[in-house]
Amino acid sequence: MKSSLLNTVLTSKAGAAALVLRVPVGLILAAHGAQKLFGWFGGNGLTGTAQWLSSMGMDPGYLMAILAGGAEFFGGLALVLGLLTRPAALAAAFTMLVAIFSVHISNGLFADNGGYEYALTLMVATLALAIQGGGSLSMDKVLSEKLG
Repeated sequence: MKSSLLNTVLTSKAGAAALVLRVPVGLILAAHGAQKLFGWFGGNGLTGTAQWLSSMGMDPGYLMAILAGGAEFFGGLALVLGLLTRPAALAAAFTMLVAIFSVHISNGLFADNGGYEYALTLMVATLALAIQGGGSLSMDKVLSEKLG
């Protein structure tokens, strides 16, 4: 049963186009996660992100920062590799859903006003990956063949 569930998670009938979606979306997510966790690329790091999340009522801020940053950073890296694509994509999609409703929704659609269009785009892209899987050029494909 365990092997069957894992094989279902790993198997994908998607082609190489999944790679075209996975890599840029994964890199963008990983970069945003690195801002939150490590302060890279001009980010606030874990402490600054935790304080910001707490200021919005998302307590405990430190835990929320680890969860959001981890989903983005590690999930993004997993998407780039096509490794456990579906779970990584679902974690990222859920993180974007939370971002939309906790941060951006009151600012309207457009990103130039702090709106939700960017988070929505990432959420939809990751949902597509969760549905279709990693595709033919992924670590998931290699693993599913070894299990198969």
